[in-house]
Amino acid sequence: MSTTDHLSPIWSHLTHMAPVRGEGIYLYDSAGRRYVDFTCGIGVTNTGHCHPRVVKAIQAQAEKLLFAQMNVVINPLTAALSDALNAVTPPSIDSFFFSNSGAEATEGAVKLARHATARTNIIVFQGSFHGRTAQTMAMTTSKTVYKYKYHPLPSGIVVAPFPYSYYLGMSDDEATAFCLKQLDYLLKAQTSPDDTAAIIIEPVLGEGGYVPAPVDFLKELRALCSQHGIMFVADEVQTGFGRTGKLFCFEHAGIEPDIVIMAKGLGSGLPISGVAAPRAIMERWVTGSHGGTYGGGSAVVMAAALETVNVIVEEKLADNAAARGATLVSGLRELQAEFPVIGDVRGRGLMVGVEFTTADGKPDKLICKAAAAGCLKRGLLLLTCGTYENVVRWIPPLIVTDEQVEEALAIFRDALGEAVDAAASTQS
Repeated sequence: MSTTDHLSPIWSHLTHMAPVRGEGIYLYDSAGRRYVDFTCGIGVTNTGHCHPRVVKAIQAQAEKLLFAQMNVVINPLTAALSDALNAVTPPSIDSFFFSNSGAEATEGAVKLARHATARTNIIVFQGSFHGRTAQTMAMTTSKTVYKYKYHPLPSGIVVAPFPYSYYLGMSDDEATAFCLKQLDYLLKAQTSPDDTAAIIIEPVLGEGGYVPAPVDFLKELRALCSQHGIMFVADEVQTGFGRTGKLFCFEHAGIEPDIVIMAKGLGSGLPISGVAAPRAIMERWVTGSHGGTYGGGSAVVMAAALETVNVIVEEKLADNAAARGATLVSGLRELQAEFPVIGDVRGRGLMVGVEFTTADGKPDKLICKAAAAGCLKRGLLLLTCGTYENVVRWIPPLIVTDEQVEEALAIFRDALGEAVDAAASTQS
């Protein structure tokens, strides 16, 4: 029997459960205990664990061809995946580059934007998470731990305020106006438009607390980028592939980015990411100045991704995310009325955050962690996030049913009630 003695301790762990099987929204350990997985591999298994169509595609491809390196030959499945993505992205997005992880794709997007504009600087937003490589650590602002003792990091990164309405104590309209005013000031004080290659935004902050950007803010940001020739880059690593109730979250605002970063939900658990842009922009990327051994080369990964896209579209999983997300948010807001420690419930589709605050409005990490731990004890896997670690994030697979959402809500209510009672007894 294997042990964990030789695994690096760098990994944090929500649990020490070792799953031996996954099916739909469930994971099973060797003793047969079933866990409701609302972590979704941190937004990866959008089609659920071991979706039969994806598994079949992987099995069939593994017998034919495992690897076809893109600098040597053209993998037919990579070309097929680019065709499939071309059919579901905006008309202007018609060229795709593939790599392995979200951080790789983000670095690729930065390199593309710099070549396309002949400019250097990148604007990101407070609370963002873009990855763990040196470049993407420099762009990440959600928690200090992600770049702890790794400085110096690449330069040319400027941070703008994100319209986090609840934290700012403002309405969405007020937060939008405030952050746009601050962005205008930033373009006068820190990086001129002529020095700015790209503005990169998560349409919903991920690690920063599951905070949706107001639609009007995204629209104004798109207009600002167009005015100044700055690349509008949508980091859809966590929000993409149906997670927010549309295939891509930027669709809620009715806009088209210049560059889209994708990963996580594209592969149903196999490692793949991508950079998407109009061919006119991609053609400014100097041939040979970017690449990678495995990007686009693994035929098995491409088969999984191609079938994942087909499943999400044909089984209307984005529509299911919108409907089940409405059920989830409604149930959580009922709990908010019962438990005042829930300060905010927010999200789009099945990307929902529950923020905990004390009676005087301060972040309540202790109750948040206690509620998540209580859920784990009851077999429901939930993760936390946010700069203050006081947000429970809900990321179930997009195949989840209303009954399964209600089951999870009932578990959450019991766990939260226990956490609140324990906190009250400690204080008395």
